[in-house]
Amino acid sequence: MLRVVLTGSIATGKSTVLARFAAQSVPTYSADEAVHELYAGPAVALVETLFPGAVRDGAVDRKALSAALGAEPGRISELEEVIHPLVREKAFDFMDRAEAEGHAFAVMEIPLFFETGAKYSIDKVVVTHCDPEIQRQRVLARPGMTVEKLDLILSRQLAQDEKRARADHTIDTSGTMDDTIAHTDAVIEALRAEAMS
Repeated sequence: MLRVVLTGSIATGKSTVLARFAAQSVPTYSADEAVHELYAGPAVALVETLFPGAVRDGAVDRKALSAALGAEPGRISELEEVIHPLVREKAFDFMDRAEAEGHAFAVMEIPLFFETGAKYSIDKVVVTHCDPEIQRQRVLARPGMTVEKLDLILSRQLAQDEKRARADHTIDTSGTMDDTIAHTDAVIEALRAEAMS
């Protein structure tokens, strides 16, 4: 089975593309969803130990955690050191299940794959990208987002051009939703062909 990673910078359409893979009967995994699950269970005690007060009503309060990290941005690596191994473990379980079920390929969405994904065993990388001005518009339209927050996020992410250069397949999401779906479907067909070869 081909093990495929879907990645890309913030607001380049990863979730939309992942949903299209799922709609085309491709098994999918989202690292962001895995983090949500971990923040409601297995990672609660770990986060509370690192950032006292970030847990409310038995789950990690993302706003409180974000505020704590905003006050001490240098500590984000401490959080990543405890969360990333748990996310990876869930990803490996997902891939093993998909392979056992006989799928030709399966897709994991890992937003920071190039930045943190060295420990993943992967066959193909798909990168979403879009015009940088469209990216900024999308991000700044999000609730609570500021130019400063965006600049901090982008400073921690590999540049879009660099990600595209490392990809096996790219999907441009700058156009309409129909354009994005058409690009994604073409990549799905290419991956199916590669899985069979």
